[in-house]
Amino acid sequence: MASNPYESPETPGDPPAEKPPQGQFRLIELLAVVAVIAVLIALLLPARRTAREAARRMSCSNNLKHIGLALHNYHDEYGVLPPVYTVDAEGNPLHSWRTLLLPYMEQKALYEKIDLSKPWDDPANEEAYETRIEAYQCPSADCPPTHTTYLAVVGPNACFRPSQPRRLSEITENGGQTLMVVDVESQRHVHWMSPNDIGERWIVNLSTAEGLPHPGGVQAVCADGSVRFVSSETKPGALRALTTIDGDDDAVAQEAD
Repeated sequence: MASNPYESPETPGDPPAEKPPQGQFRLIELLAVVAVIAVLIALLLPARRTAREAARRMSCSNNLKHIGLALHNYHDEYGVLPPVYTVDAEGNPLHSWRTLLLPYMEQKALYEKIDLSKPWDDPANEEAYETRIEAYQCPSADCPPTHTTYLAVVGPNACFRPSQPRRLSEITENGGQTLMVVDVESQRHVHWMSPNDIGERWIVNLSTAEGLPHPGGVQAVCADGSVRFVSSETKPGALRALTTIDGDDDAVAQEAD
């Protein structure tokens, strides 16, 4: 049989070149693909986490706007903000302002089932106690479904006084510089019906708070209904001014955010 005229000549005495096993190439290619995928995942994960946090923060902001609007609607009807909590004849706390706000939070039917003459955790109020109010829960908070991290700022010179309701007309500074409700860290969560909130000291010591739902600070709804982000790096003097109805606006403007 004639030899192939187009076949590469072989050097006499040299053994034919050995080709690597086909499986070896496949393994190397597979490892290369896996390495590329790992790099892409490492690059994409932070972006996805950032996007998810941005979406949760926006949802939280919408919750606070809803709460702010409800507080103003309550004020329009009664001429005052709700009391920080209701009390019985002996002065014992019964129900939170969050319970009183239900009719303005599209939860009137639930509100009408609550026995306001009995404590928030009384068996008579079990149905409400077991109900999750979505607008009262920050999506970034790590707490039970029926609990909330949206707490009112309470103090003698705050929007919420411990003794009696406050009229918005009493706020002598810019309403956007007076905090009403703040999204606190997850470990401070309370049941949404519970008459528990926070005082000025927590706000002033914001830089020491750990486990905040949002990186770098807190979201809050102000007396004018606006929502703002308060940086944990804000100076204590400016933070103290944010808790009062007649704080130093100049200090807030210079030191906040």
